[in-house]
Amino acid sequence: MKKLHRNKHFWKNVILFGAGIFVLIAGIIIVWLASMKIPDFQSFGDRKIENSTKIYDRTGEILLYDIHRDTKRTDITFENMGANIKNATVAIEDSEFYNHSGIRLTSIVRAVLSNILGTGRTQGGSTITQQLVKNTLLTSEKSYTRKIKEWVLAIKIDNSIPKEKILEYYLNEAPYGGTVYGIEEASKTYFNKHAQDLTLGEAAYLAAIPQSPTTLSPYGKNKDKLEARKNLVLGRMLELNFIKKSEFDTAKNEIVAFVPQATLGIRAPHFVFFIKDYLEQKYGSAMLAHGGLKVTTTLDYGLQEKGEQIVKDGALKNEKDWSGKNAGLVAIEPSSGQILSMVGSRDYFDKNIDGNYNIATANRQPGSSFKPFIYATAFNKGFTPSTVLFDLPTEFQSTCDAYGKALPGHNQDDCYMPDNYDEKFRGPMSLRDALAQSINVPAVQLFYLAGLGDSLKTAEDMGISTLTDIGRYGLTLVIGGGEVSLLDMTSAYGVFANNGVRSPYTGILKIEDSTGKILEEYTPNTREVLPKNTALTISDILSDEKARVPTFGSHGVLYIPNRDVAAKTGTTNNNKDAWTIGYTPSIVVGVWAGNNDNTPMKKGGAAVAGPIWNKFMNEALKTLPNEKFEKPNLEVDPTLVKPVLRGLWQGNENFFIDKISGKLATASTPKETTEEKVITNVHSILYWVNRNDLLGAPPMEPGSDWQFNHFEIPIQTWWMQNNTKYHITTPAEKPTLLDDVHIDAKKPILSILEPNSQITYLPTQKINIKVSSSGPFPLAKTDIFINDTYIGTYNAGSIFSFTPNELEGLQVNNELKIIAYDSVYNKNEATLTFKVAP
Repeated sequence: MKKLHRNKHFWKNVILFGAGIFVLIAGIIIVWLASMKIPDFQSFGDRKIENSTKIYDRTGEILLYDIHRDTKRTDITFENMGANIKNATVAIEDSEFYNHSGIRLTSIVRAVLSNILGTGRTQGGSTITQQLVKNTLLTSEKSYTRKIKEWVLAIKIDNSIPKEKILEYYLNEAPYGGTVYGIEEASKTYFNKHAQDLTLGEAAYLAAIPQSPTTLSPYGKNKDKLEARKNLVLGRMLELNFIKKSEFDTAKNEIVAFVPQATLGIRAPHFVFFIKDYLEQKYGSAMLAHGGLKVTTTLDYGLQEKGEQIVKDGALKNEKDWSGKNAGLVAIEPSSGQILSMVGSRDYFDKNIDGNYNIATANRQPGSSFKPFIYATAFNKGFTPSTVLFDLPTEFQSTCDAYGKALPGHNQDDCYMPDNYDEKFRGPMSLRDALAQSINVPAVQLFYLAGLGDSLKTAEDMGISTLTDIGRYGLTLVIGGGEVSLLDMTSAYGVFANNGVRSPYTGILKIEDSTGKILEEYTPNTREVLPKNTALTISDILSDEKARVPTFGSHGVLYIPNRDVAAKTGTTNNNKDAWTIGYTPSIVVGVWAGNNDNTPMKKGGAAVAGPIWNKFMNEALKTLPNEKFEKPNLEVDPTLVKPVLRGLWQGNENFFIDKISGKLATASTPKETTEEKVITNVHSILYWVNRNDLLGAPPMEPGSDWQFNHFEIPIQTWWMQNNTKYHITTPAEKPTLLDDVHIDAKKPILSILEPNSQITYLPTQKINIKVSSSGPFPLAKTDIFINDTYIGTYNAGSIFSFTPNELEGLQVNNELKIIAYDSVYNKNEATLTFKVAP
């Protein structure tokens, strides 16, 4: 009984102690909550925005933009705001605004559960009152403590201030993009009118913006997202009976005209807003506005200034000469992916060309600048630069015949028989020439042969992010049927420049918060996405000045004197887009030129975008090392790779002869005297190659490939018209006897006369090499090796000598080896040991 009594006494004390602690903590919390002061809202209009985010160039010294440098704010009263913007804001931000007490319990519970389940530590459910607290009274820190403060202050404010006043304060504080704060300033900035005069459609647009002011800017690239959110605002207003169905329909279809943007106090504006959008997406608009971030970007401002001037000068000249008003440029360091320059238009502040629109990140059709991705895919699969395809009128639509006529029951408009830029056809062309000269028909053929899916995968791996829906695209994509951005294209070409290794583009070197804490810092992020030899092969072709001469002329706009530079142009239908993208191992530069509204120009790629690219590349290379492209390995084994893949398009049955004897080559026949011959039997490549197994046996039934006849018929027609221009090799020309010149019995017989193996030579003594030979053919040259180290070659009739102390690594006993070649490339060797005194 005593033990039971003691246990009861113990638990009583524990309960009393716990209750005391609870009371103490509760008391502290109550005192803390009670001590929170309601701010003087009359001072809101005069408060100074602290901790402004600043964006710098790569040196961290040149200020590109101070987020709040030119902050604009005009406070107005609730009565002067107009019903449209008030209703639109409540509808999209807080539909229960007039019914709750500062917070919504359901939203808080949902946020708490979301945090518990791990989808976001401080996820939201914020009322207008809470947003007002966040925008004005609290820091941008994300924590449970700050969230509790937000809830408590929201309740206290809601109990102390009329709803109308809260909404007034909110609308005077809300961010509407850039330096614009408050609904009155937003109304003036975007529509040049007072807030109370906004139409329903205009109000819906402005109510949409505060959720993400940079992303949803009317002056940015995401106008489709702004349009969708505007419609969402109107839809919510209709659901809440704020407007009638007729008003909804009118506002949804209202054509709203935004006042052209005018922004001052900013360097590299397109790049700055590109970075600003990134910051807002990653860190949130509150952190961007009030976090005091120091953002050190990758921008080379000296290069940027040159780029802006070159683009402006070039675009103005294009407007005069070719009716192309605008242009954009991106420069990237291939090894790191760091953006060195971004010019989004000829003039950010030019209202006549929609200059604030960033064409560098906009989606445009790439024209022929997309071809290298298809060629790279083909080279990965076993095609070579020497592979020949036929540049002939070719139909690529399965519902049309080989002559471009729709089959019964099908639409003629579906037929696809592409032309070349000059409307000429060249017959057989190597892939090297076809890519270098930007010929369309072989490129479309190669796209089919390489495979649509695999080619798009190559482009995606290299950095093209917009061609994700394979079902949307057909063979037209190879000459520009899809849409890509200049930024993506320039970045992807950087993979070629970096030998197959991708470094995703980035504009950030370092981000620090207001205390100097590093939030983000550049670190290399590389991955091999293309075999090195494939990348080198593309660079070898795109830098081949001789191969591109027929299209671009000698020393044209793609040529940079005394530099290894690879380049490709692109032009879309009706000259709506002109591209030039080129690179060295140190820098990749992309240029787009055209009209934002797709108005056709008089000329395309090289003429319009080329001069801008050339001038900028010349400027950029002045401070960069003169690097050379590594040469690719283009050797192929003729015993493994079919003749048709190696450029011998006349047939696929081959034999090798010795050019000296005229007989069949053997294993002893030197490479120098071996000649491959192909029995003439001209067909399309699909006759000899299964596109799903290039190195395998020829297909048993070539006609089973639906494209076979479309390839084959034009070739047979062309061959009938042109066969007299080519030598015909028949099976009868194949020799039956074997090479009898390159046999052991006819190799030269060698004897080393000097040096003498019985003599010990002094280190300073000059030693002559004398060799005697016999055989049916005279010696042509002799290679000399001492201790397996090559020291020189001498030709017939000359004398070779050396002094021992001039050679490294000589010992007392040394081996001399000579390899001699006769006039028909038979070879033999002889060795001798000679002595040198220590």
